[in-house]
Amino acid sequence: MLARKSIIPEEFVLPGIAPALLRKPRFRERPRKPRFIAKNGACNLAHKNIREQGRFLQDVFTTLVDLKWRYTLVIFTMSFLCSWLLFAMMWWLVAFGHGDFDYTKTGAEPCVTSVKSFTSAFLFSIEVQVTIGFGGRMVTEQCPMAITVLIFQNLAGLIINAVMLGCIFMKTAQAHRRAETLIFSRNAVIAVRNNRLCFMFRVGDLRKSMIIGATVRMQVVKKTVTPEGEVIPIHQIDIQMENPIETNNIFLVAPLTICHVIDKTSPLYCLSAADLLSNDIEVIVILEGVVETTGITTQARTSYVAEEIQWGHRFVPIVTEEEGVYAVDYSKFGNTVKVVAPRCSAKELDDKPSILIQTLQKSELSHQNSLRKRNSMRKNNSMRRNNSIRRNNSSLMLPKVQFITPEGSQNMSDT
Repeated sequence: MLARKSIIPEEFVLPGIAPALLRKPRFRERPRKPRFIAKNGACNLAHKNIREQGRFLQDVFTTLVDLKWRYTLVIFTMSFLCSWLLFAMMWWLVAFGHGDFDYTKTGAEPCVTSVKSFTSAFLFSIEVQVTIGFGGRMVTEQCPMAITVLIFQNLAGLIINAVMLGCIFMKTAQAHRRAETLIFSRNAVIAVRNNRLCFMFRVGDLRKSMIIGATVRMQVVKKTVTPEGEVIPIHQIDIQMENPIETNNIFLVAPLTICHVIDKTSPLYCLSAADLLSNDIEVIVILEGVVETTGITTQARTSYVAEEIQWGHRFVPIVTEEEGVYAVDYSKFGNTVKVVAPRCSAKELDDKPSILIQTLQKSELSHQNSLRKRNSMRKNNSMRRNNSIRRNNSSLMLPKVQFITPEGSQNMSDT
């Protein structure tokens, strides 16, 4: 007879099926959509198949500023080195044409003194362009060509210095460096404020130097399909923010909570708490302003996807008054607390205002219950404290002592 192992393959045996089931999960997570703007403000966009590369050379200065530091330093070094070598070759040709290398020639004044080889011509080229002037080599009046080369090298050196030093300065003073100290809260929240459902996030500045004329703009980026069937992968929709003077300017002297009222004009108007997680939506926040110390316009960016929007939360206060000074506790910058908020959309709240009333009543009842619990806990703690004090006082009381007099009578006294 054949063995059982040959009749039933090993992959159909129960011990072999169980590990396979464990290795292959039945439920797969929904693939995360790539975000358009990263949390640090970088644009998550790759440019491909650019055929007209020559357009970048039409604006050489901006191209040099946009390059990475290692490429900029290589170009900086090679530009000076190549110019020194080029003019060193020209000085060597001038000296060679005038016959300065003919050692048998005596009494004739050379075009450039002490230039006897290509090495000395290279040193003279460096001295001319960087205006060092050690004094051993100099141009004489014998060669007009040498004077012309001297003029052209000075002009070329000034142009190279202006371009390269300006490029280095612009790279070190770029606006996004100032944006590193402009911070946003890690998560955004949706809660009820002034009886309206609001989208809120927090922004702050870590430096004491202010951002002049700071403005905040918000956009919603999502994939939409038009009635004609056109697919728009990156559809940008502006969001208006709550401001009584109808402007987005803010005074960023302390961390602020930026609020957007979800009304009929908002792209979040029809989204509920459940719909928010199922929609591929991204809220982009842009903060712009002028740096007070340098006068350069800076811009800070961040974004919030559906997983980073907390429904029914509120930011904790972080600004307190201590000895006449307002203090900001940045350790609680992104902390939130859970509050009672309707889980429905703002559209449903406008259609049924009773939902908001019921929610507020529940929040009021829960607040009263919490206050009652706190008061009861305080009473219990005070009673326990009083009982412990009484016990300690009773333990400290001295016992009564009996004194026996010589007559045999007993006297009671407290000591």
